[in-house]
Amino acid sequence: MKYILLFLCLTVISVRAQNTIPATFIKDTTLTKQQIVDIDNFGTQYHIQQNVFYKKSNTKSSNYSNVQLGEITSANAFNPLKINVFYKDFNTAIILDNRLAEIFKIDFNTTKPYKSVSHISTGNDNTLWIFNLDTQQLELYDYKANNTRATTLPVQSAILDLKSNFNFCWLLTENYIYKYNYFGSLTQKIKNEGFTAIEEDNGNLVLKKENALYFLKKNTEVLQEIKIPNLLINQFLLTNETLYICQLEILSKFQLKTK
Repeated sequence: MKYILLFLCLTVISVRAQNTIPATFIKDTTLTKQQIVDIDNFGTQYHIQQNVFYKKSNTKSSNYSNVQLGEITSANAFNPLKINVFYKDFNTAIILDNRLAEIFKIDFNTTKPYKSVSHISTGNDNTLWIFNLDTQQLELYDYKANNTRATTLPVQSAILDLKSNFNFCWLLTENYIYKYNYFGSLTQKIKNEGFTAIEEDNGNLVLKKENALYFLKKNTEVLQEIKIPNLLINQFLLTNETLYICQLEILSKFQLKTK
C-alpha cells in the first residue's frame, strides 16, 4: 500500500511538471508607451502613444499619424514591410512600409459588397485576415485585387482576439479557439476555458486567462501554464522564446524554456 501511494504521488508530480513551463527573468525596463505592438528579434519596438504609431530601433525612430481616421484600434507589424494599422470607427486600414510611409489605404465602406470589420491581422502576399461582422465570418481579403480569397464558416460566439502568420490564422471567441489555414479550412478547434487574449509566434501561442499565461505548443492541444511571478498583466508579447509582459510602467522580459 505504501508503495502504491508513493507511485501515485510521483505520478501527480510528474503530470504537474509537464503542465508548466519555466520562465527565466531577464530584466525590467521603464515603460512609457501606451501600447506595445511588437518587439522583433533585433529589439526594434513598434508601439502606439497618444494615437501615433511608432517604430523605434537603437539608431532611429519614425512614426505615422492620421488624425482624420480617429483612434487607432490595432496595429500589426508581423510583416515589417507591410505593417497594417486599423481604425475601426472609420472601418479603414492603412498599409505602411518599413519607413512607416503609407503605401495603401483600404476603406471597407467602399468595398463591394460592403464589409463591417471588427478585427484585422496580417495575411500572405497582399492580404489581410478580416472578421466581417455582417456575415460573422473570417475572410482572407486581397486588398489590391479587392476580392476575398477565402471565407470560413460563420462563427456563433463573440470575437475576443485575432492573430495570424503567413500560413495560419487563430480566432479566439468566447466559446472556442479556432485555427484556419489560408484556404479558410478549419484545422484545429479547442474549447475556450476562460481565455481572453492570445499572442502568436512561429505557430506557438501564449494565452491569457485572468492574471495567468498559458503556452500552447505548435500542432498540439496541451496547454501549459507559464511559471511567472505574480504580475499585473496588462499586455504580453511573444518573440521566439522571449516573453514580454507589460505591467503599468514596467516592461518585464523573460526567457521561456519550451523544449
